[in-house]
Amino acid sequence: MSRLTLKLKSTPVNRIDLSGLAAGLAKLPAGGVERIVILSGGKPVWLGDVFTVSGTAGSDIAFEGGSDRLDGVGAGMTGGTLTVDGNVGDGAGTGMRGGRLEIRGNVGGMLASGMKGGIIHVTGSAGDFLGAVSAGHRFGMTGGNVIVDGNIGARAGDKMRRGLILARGTAGEAAGSRMIGGTIVAEGGFGPHAGQLMRRGTLIAPRVDRMLATFADCGVHDLVILRLMARGWASELGALAPKPFSPAVRRFAGDLSAIGKGEILLTIT
Repeated sequence: MSRLTLKLKSTPVNRIDLSGLAAGLAKLPAGGVERIVILSGGKPVWLGDVFTVSGTAGSDIAFEGGSDRLDGVGAGMTGGTLTVDGNVGDGAGTGMRGGRLEIRGNVGGMLASGMKGGIIHVTGSAGDFLGAVSAGHRFGMTGGNVIVDGNIGARAGDKMRRGLILARGTAGEAAGSRMIGGTIVAEGGFGPHAGQLMRRGTLIAPRVDRMLATFADCGVHDLVILRLMARGWASELGALAPKPFSPAVRRFAGDLSAIGKGEILLTIT
């Protein structure tokens, strides 16, 4: 399998917008990979001006080293594998439709906004608005799987419609706000106001720091659907799947100030 390797020539002074890289690789310019146009500080530059390029363009791309000034990494991916050995900035995986994005570091805000398919795995933590709606769009994530080994910031899954967000650590304030569907699992627990104005969807965690008064306690249930969901995740994600949890959960229905067909499931150990 051919592999394209990109290495930063120096620490970026400006923010580097790589959101056009996937489209550029799909239709290479006459000068090759180095002549793909990206943005540095809002101005067009060639990829070869910023990165040392080696290997051959194909379905496997690797960044040797990263920077929190690299925005839009993996945006618009439709297949293949993109690996970053380091941190990245905002908007990673936006509009992603397929493939696998592996980030071995921390990620800024708006990770997976508008994601429709594929897998994103972050070994560090992620910023605010993971899988959330961006300006000018109706929905946040509408499919795919995002796994974050660390913590995630506030408003994860804002207006999310489908897909899975999994945080091995904690989720910040108002996770699942305005949520329309999909599942968010925070193995370390949710911050305050989880599910604010959610209409549908499922939030799963051992605790919520401050439960909204507009969620109704429906008692303890043994939900068979959780076993089926766990099997599906294990089949699709393997070792990245959520840790097994008891199907016995305390269910809270809400947000009753909206449609109220969402739910927060508190796992019982």
